[in-house]
Amino acid sequence: MLFAPEAASLSRALSFSQFRIFALASLGGALEFYDFVIFAFLARLIAAHFFPSSQADWLRQAEAFGLFGAGYLARPLGGIVMAHFGDISGRKKVFTFSVLLMAVPTLLMGLLPGYATLGAGAPLILLVLRMMQGAAIGGEAPGGWVFVAEHAPPGRAGLATGLLTGGLTGGILLGSVVILTLNAALPPAAVASWGWRVPFILGGVFGLGAMVLRQWLDETPVFREMHARAAIARTLPARILLRDHRPAVLCSMASTWTLTAAIVVLILMMPPLMQTLHHVPASDTMLASLAATLCLTVAAVGTGALTDALPLRRLCVFSGLALAVGAFALYGLSARFPHMLIVWAAFSGLWLRLRRAGAGGDAPRLSPAGPLLRAFPVL
Repeated sequence: MLFAPEAASLSRALSFSQFRIFALASLGGALEFYDFVIFAFLARLIAAHFFPSSQADWLRQAEAFGLFGAGYLARPLGGIVMAHFGDISGRKKVFTFSVLLMAVPTLLMGLLPGYATLGAGAPLILLVLRMMQGAAIGGEAPGGWVFVAEHAPPGRAGLATGLLTGGLTGGILLGSVVILTLNAALPPAAVASWGWRVPFILGGVFGLGAMVLRQWLDETPVFREMHARAAIARTLPARILLRDHRPAVLCSMASTWTLTAAIVVLILMMPPLMQTLHHVPASDTMLASLAATLCLTVAAVGTGALTDALPLRRLCVFSGLALAVGAFALYGLSARFPHMLIVWAAFSGLWLRLRRAGAGGDAPRLSPAGPLLRAFPVL
């Protein structure tokens, strides 16, 4: 009996194989999120290339953000469709396909001619590519959380999903670093002319590499056990989900809507908004975004581990209140005190991480609708 706690601790420890799986999954997720968010960081330059020069700058920028938002409209459909096939044919296949669906449109965005060459066809093609990206990220996030949660030992699902979430938000961090490096390495005229294409081309190439790396991943033991017991859904997984898990779906959707809106407004749209509304230099806004995303990434892993030991509900309430304070300070006070922009951006990013860090840990481990239980929150 004296050695029971130690034995329990060992049974919950992560093996080298599990760490390898989490690392590969997180790397692929980081590259997918990088591909998805660099559009927001480069929205002003994209607007100049893909919309008529006769339009006002504010209108072109609004249209560019409309294309950015179109990716979010495609996320629910992509999440539900790919999660459905994840329940039917396996997690690994869909998890790998989502990287390909993200990498190809990103590469094409970097090579696509602008409005001067294609006319109205340029923004229309860009819209299609953006919708493909949205479908890919809609399948990546729930598929990733299911994949690592089903590979995690009992009592470590929070840490596993926290590691993956750190990878996802690390993609935003990577995007910030690449844009900062681009602006430091090239003069503004070169960035505006052709340099903005470099992050997209890099993202497409790295995404294809991530797809190759995911071939090394193993199917989850939970799905293999379901397959062996013939417990795979014989009807539409969505029907099982809405029948057996309706309260969890509604709660997850509400929390995820809040989180997604906060990430878009506080991190992704903050640099161009601060540049346009308060004329803050681009380098300063990107440094603030970098600080916010760094805090978000580190805190995601730490909070994921905390959710294995502390009540998630209490952590969510505390984090939500702190996030509201940070959001008010970022947009309400930073304009009056520009030197505090990085501080408040970092504070906001610190409290953005909670709900998603613990996502996925409460779903039934042997449910035939596992991925769908996490796909519906992307709605």
